[in-house]
This record gives sequence, structure tokens and C-alpha cells, in this order.
Amino acid sequence: MIAVDTNLLVYAHREESDWHQEALSLLKQLAEGTSRWAIPWPCVHEFLSVVTHPSVYTPPTPMAVALDAMQVWLGSPSCRALAESSDYFATLKNLALQAKIRGPRIHDARIAAICLENGVAELWSADRDLGRFRQLKVVNPLVRKRGGGE
Repeated sequence: MIAVDTNLLVYAHREESDWHQEALSLLKQLAEGTSRWAIPWPCVHEFLSVVTHPSVYTPPTPMAVALDAMQVWLGSPSCRALAESSDYFATLKNLALQAKIRGPRIHDARIAAICLENGVAELWSADRDLGRFRQLKVVNPLVRKRGGGE
């Protein structure tokens, strides 16, 4: 199963993003395909926070529009929203200690732990910081699409 990180959701949603077309195409392929894919709940929340924030985007996406966009993705028959499992804390603790996580990086560890606990084979992300979690395969599909550069 492939999971999608916040940045790809934002790029697919915001037309002014340099990666808009590539990210939108990737999400469309996932949403219209038959293979299981997922969005971790923390990425849903972060997407809503980022695209509606007036200090990040001018104009920001209205909340109703952002919620509708997320509802479309989550409504894909092959999409699953991922949450913490009963073993989540042990996985989070292991990741945080192994990667020597501090401060706001715990958010990345949370996403990685949720993915690992839910059997994610690959997390699609343009965030290089997620690479610190060796147990999780993190791939930037945008680099593949354009042939190398970020």
C-alpha cells in the first residue's frame, strides 16, 4: 500500500505550486486505480492547516473548499485513512529514539509510525526529513516524474 504525505496533497490542490500538475496526476492515478492507497490522518489535518492559512497562501483556500478536496480523495474506493493502532506508541518510541528525534520532528515520526503500523509499503513524500526513518521506504514520486530534480 502507498501512503501520501501532506506536501503532495498540497501540491495537487494549489494550482500555483511548481509541482501542481505532477502531484495532481499522481493523486488522480491513485484515486482512480484499484490498488490500495492511504492518507494518514495527521496529513489530513496538516493539509487543512496549510492550505487555509493566510500566512502561507494569499488567498488561502476557503475551509469548505479544502474539506471538499479532502473528501474527494478520501472518498476514493481504494483510499484508506490511517490512524494510530494499539501498538502505535511502541513504534513511535522506537523511531524517535533511533532517529534521535527532538521538537517538531516528532510529527514526522508520528506519520512514519502510523504508516509502519498500518503496513504501508511506500510513503510518497517530497520531505527529505522522513528519510531518517530507515524502517519506512520513502519515495519522492515527483523526482521520478520530472527525471531527477526537485
